[in-house]
Amino acid sequence: MATLDWTAELELGDERIDETHREFVDMLNAVGDATDETMLASVDALIAHTEEHFGQEQRWMAATDFPPTHCHLDEHAGVLEAMRETRSYVTEGKFHVGRVLAQELGTWFRSHAATMDTMLAQWLKSRQFDTSKEESVAAG
Repeated sequence: MATLDWTAELELGDERIDETHREFVDMLNAVGDATDETMLASVDALIAHTEEHFGQEQRWMAATDFPPTHCHLDEHAGVLEAMRETRSYVTEGKFHVGRVLAQELGTWFRSHAATMDTMLAQWLKSRQFDTSKEESVAAG
């Protein structure tokens, strides 16, 4: 059973953002569905993907002087901290903590995508920033 289903409500209208978010949802579901034997690898894959995902958004915010960058990055830092803490529990054999993380991140992601990431997507569009090239359309 999926922890979080990809729906049209999660789409933000930017192909690269939506692709990255679909991948996040897939990785999140892999953690939620992981067996005890596959939990650590699933959590590690989610962390690696999320570090790149958040790094990508951070680059875009910096390139476009996104006004609420600090708030957005603080939230990302908190999520990564929770993921890393969960990883330590999983290495101790507390696999259920990974499943709880998946459930909680599903709830968090719905809200984050609907608010902070929607604002970012709209900002990038208003700045004519091409996320696939990571540059302003007007610049090149």
